[in-house]
Amino acid sequence: MRKKLALFCLAAAVTLSASTAMAENIKGKLGVTGRIGFIVPADSDVGANKSKFESDAGFVGGGGFIYGIDRNIAADLEITHSSFSSETPTGDFRGDFDVINISLGAQYRFAVSHANLTPYAGAGLDIIISDFDRKNSLERYDVDTTVGLHVKGGIDYFLTRQVALNAEGKFVVAPETDIKGTDRNGNFDPTGFTGTVGVRFFFN
Repeated sequence: MRKKLALFCLAAAVTLSASTAMAENIKGKLGVTGRIGFIVPADSDVGANKSKFESDAGFVGGGGFIYGIDRNIAADLEITHSSFSSETPTGDFRGDFDVINISLGAQYRFAVSHANLTPYAGAGLDIIISDFDRKNSLERYDVDTTVGLHVKGGIDYFLTRQVALNAEGKFVVAPETDIKGTDRNGNFDPTGFTGTVGVRFFFN
């Protein structure tokens, strides 16, 4: 009985090792990702004298798709929405930014000794669509759409072949874009850092 139990445990351990040993290899696999986290945005400026427009940390959430081109290279497409508050030091001008980031990129996935763990680094192109709502005002301010670049790094921890937990840090840099209003104009700086956690699910 003990021998049978020992053989069963050994077989189970071998099976589990075999199922996770290639968990980090997503070649030919399509996955969907959902993530939430925080954003630390850059400061902008408003008014004729370009007063500093200080931005607070905010919330970011979204998701997208990932496809494994080979064992080490993957392509990803993600759309995230972030929101954060900004105001001048005097408090006379304040409001909320809403930013949609359409991100297209590639990542290099490192093979490490831990069967379940896959760190990665990536870069790509971002299309940044922004809005600004001024508090205590009915006026709507227009913010021009701009294009930027990003670099990022993260870790996937595979619970099974199809499900992985994800943690990622991403830095976006983009040129300043115009904020346009009837009483005050300015420049919005889309540069910022995001830190997120999420889940990936692979369909095959």
